[in-house]
Amino acid sequence: MRKSVAVRLSALLATGALAAATGVAMSTSTASAATGGVTGYATQNGGTTGGAGGQTVRATTGTAIHQALCGRASSSTPIVIQVEGTINHGNTAKVSGSSCNTAAGVIELKQISNVTIVGVGNGAVFDQLGIHIRESSNIIIQNVTVRNVKKSGSPTSNGGDAIGMESDVRNVWVDHTTLEASGGESEGYDGLFDMKDNTQYVTLSYSTLRNSGRGGLIGSSESDTSNGYVTFHHNLYENIDSRTPLLRGGISHIYNNHYKNLNESGINSRAGARAKVDSNYFEDSKDVLGTFYTDAAGYWQVSGNIFDNVTWSSRSGDNNPAGPNPTSNTSVSIPYSYALDAANCVPSVVSQTAGANKGLKVSDGSCTPQSPDPTDPGSPDPTDPDPTNPPTGTNLSIGAGADGSSKASGTSYGNVIDGSTSTYWSPSGSTGSVSVKWGSATTVSKVNIRLASGSGTIGSYRVLNHDTGAVLASGSGAGVIGFSPTSLKKVTFEITSASGTPRIAEFETYTS
Repeated sequence: MRKSVAVRLSALLATGALAAATGVAMSTSTASAATGGVTGYATQNGGTTGGAGGQTVRATTGTAIHQALCGRASSSTPIVIQVEGTINHGNTAKVSGSSCNTAAGVIELKQISNVTIVGVGNGAVFDQLGIHIRESSNIIIQNVTVRNVKKSGSPTSNGGDAIGMESDVRNVWVDHTTLEASGGESEGYDGLFDMKDNTQYVTLSYSTLRNSGRGGLIGSSESDTSNGYVTFHHNLYENIDSRTPLLRGGISHIYNNHYKNLNESGINSRAGARAKVDSNYFEDSKDVLGTFYTDAAGYWQVSGNIFDNVTWSSRSGDNNPAGPNPTSNTSVSIPYSYALDAANCVPSVVSQTAGANKGLKVSDGSCTPQSPDPTDPGSPDPTDPDPTNPPTGTNLSIGAGADGSSKASGTSYGNVIDGSTSTYWSPSGSTGSVSVKWGSATTVSKVNIRLASGSGTIGSYRVLNHDTGAVLASGSGAGVIGFSPTSLKKVTFEITSASGTPRIAEFETYTS
């Protein structure tokens, strides 16, 4: 380990304890997967939606996460896995199935697609247990803490990476996470956020990376240059020796990050990498940008950055810092729109938004953090589908009647009340409504919307008391929806926006 990490670690931990004691930047609000809020390069190549539109399940162990993946109809069936509690080696076993390829001692997202893992409730902590993404696509990881993952010593997991991606990975959004270690390589730790072997279209946003020898890399060697199109924004890098990140080939967009106590080097662009470095705040650090430890040059375009108490070493051999007055040596075109905060307010904005359990707050470029819009899919709306309080008792839809708006050819209203997920109703277009009805007043307090395989994504919905027209609930996606107990003869599920054509396999109703 580089000694600088160890020297600074105890002081930073004391500062963190003080922040916790005073309630600074702490929240226990339940978070929902903000699939509508994806930013950066993860919006390209068809976009990143994770498990949106699929079943939502709850997991309190690593084994349960693997079971959720293995219980899908296929390896691409969308699923949202809401995680609460501590995930560790003791509760993370290998699970087998045709829709998964898991392993013990690591959260294995291998050869799969269309998955969201989101921390809810009092938070999700992956303790000494890494998340490994391999040969997979369309993955969202949000509102979780991953800490103290080791590659040597005991226990080990994921090659020492908190989150690692490799082998033909596409479209990953990691958002509002806390990734941390307790030292460097000699203590058994490796990178906090690593990408290699053809990993592309990734965004890391509103996350905290701290107390590690290595922040992360793109490319495992000077010849591994097939990676790229990665965005880093509104992240805090604190007490890191180097690699914030290390770039080998490819294109990266690095904006509105707060870099604090980078002990040896920071953004290391090499082997032909090109980085657009916009409006970041670098503080109390050394050699925060350049090409280091190699003679294979990389490039950067810089604008709007602030260098506060940054020291620069002299250029010699394979040490080529960009400062003390960094200037651009390339030009990088960004294909997406983004809201850019002024660099002088980045420390304040990032302190209020970056990391897990911050309420998913984001910035709109006004230097004032914003809570998610209650109507936005990223909102922690209590009426969004939420299986943390699953329905119990009899499904009242069995034996009831059904009708609705125009249906797609070959589908039936009755398919949503037949107890079979192999049949379904679809609207004639992307939006429409379907109802469950009874001959006499029935009390309902929960519905469960189950989507069939191949379904489009439900962007937004309303649950209506058809008798009165009152809106009982609204939100996005599929799953369990709760509301105040209501006596009615007919309840309607209305899809108000969607991507593709939703296929509703079951419209279940419950009293509790």
